[in-house]
Amino acid sequence: MNHSPLQTAILFHIGIVPISRTVVTTWGLMAALTVASWIVTRNFRVDAGAWQVMIESVVAEIEEQIAALLNCDAAPFLPLLGTLFIFLVAANLCGIVPGLTAPTASIETPAALAAIVFLSVHYYGVRIQGLGAYLKGYLRPNPVMLPFNILAELTRSFSLAMRLFGNIMSEEMVVAIVVALAGLLVPIPFMAFGILVGLVQAYIFSVLSAVFIGGGIGAIEK
Repeated sequence: MNHSPLQTAILFHIGIVPISRTVVTTWGLMAALTVASWIVTRNFRVDAGAWQVMIESVVAEIEEQIAALLNCDAAPFLPLLGTLFIFLVAANLCGIVPGLTAPTASIETPAALAAIVFLSVHYYGVRIQGLGAYLKGYLRPNPVMLPFNILAELTRSFSLAMRLFGNIMSEEMVVAIVVALAGLLVPIPFMAFGILVGLVQAYIFSVLSAVFIGGGIGAIEK
């Protein structure tokens, strides 16, 4: 039994590396999303049917949202930000399945996703602006600001992870407490609220990631 939301159950070890329930759930989600993506896209044709049109409309909408945030062509960023949003929706909502806990309710998953965003900001920044121009951005508006700009990069990534973790973890705890006290039927409104929270948090995390990347490539003021 866990005594802290920062602890997760260890299921087994690979050598000396402990594998937690959160990691196994995340692997399962990744595998399920990969298989689902293959199934829904394997019969795509030039003369699109209704199902293909729906999928393409969702992708187009995500791409339009990214383009509106970054004020530039969204194509280079769609694989990362689109996949991030879809994974977060699945991860946040899988907690409503009996026997599963949302991996984003454990600190390691939001931390890993925030680390991916942190590295992506620098990758895209250097790739698009060039190393010299990107590094000069840390000296704006004055070279004295260098340590503060570096600190801001770290703290906003920490904030990104903690915001997601705190919201999903607290929502799951509330539902669990209500289930324990009131039985299975009463928590249904709370579960519906949890679905809304999961969708909103997936959107917020993805939007903030796009904003951070936009700052890294110079499309948005930091």
